[in-house]
Amino acid sequence: MRKIIAAINMTLDGFCDHTAITPDEEIHQYYADLLRKADTILFGRVTYQLMQYWKTVVDNPTGNQSMDEFAMVIGQIPKIVFSHSLKDTGWETAKLSSRTIEEEILDLRQQPGSQVLIGSRSLIIQLMKLNLIDEYRICVHPVIAGGGLPLFENVNNRASLTLVKTKTFGSGAIVLYYKPNNEE
Repeated sequence: MRKIIAAINMTLDGFCDHTAITPDEEIHQYYADLLRKADTILFGRVTYQLMQYWKTVVDNPTGNQSMDEFAMVIGQIPKIVFSHSLKDTGWETAKLSSRTIEEEILDLRQQPGSQVLIGSRSLIIQLMKLNLIDEYRICVHPVIAGGGLPLFENVNNRASLTLVKTKTFGSGAIVLYYKPNNEE
């Protein structure tokens, strides 16, 4: 059974705001390595459209090795996008899902392959409510944004997690690896 991993960046005050953080070479390398170990990543429309920036970097490299490498890796991994408004993904490695997130995950879990990444806040919340996440990898950046989209917005039920590992970067960002305690 394939492992479902929720991986996301967050500010110290709990917001998912890509403009509030500045990933450095070490963080780009971490996420490139994470993508290499997976064979699928799922996005909601908003995050997917933000990630399309990397397609432009593949087409026109920046000269920054870590950014260019990350762009190549994200460009190659198959992407499944959940959207009611998009008609086309504009990226040959991405497809629109015609199923619910639950149906897609239950099917992906049964297929052969490596881990499946969840890279959107909205999908993480939905899958958390369905108890379909096997591991959370939350990269907390040493930034207080003061506002934005909270990672766990509209989560009404208690969820207990066990910290299984941490990874600290030179920038002060920390990846917290959690497994859910599904007994509750």
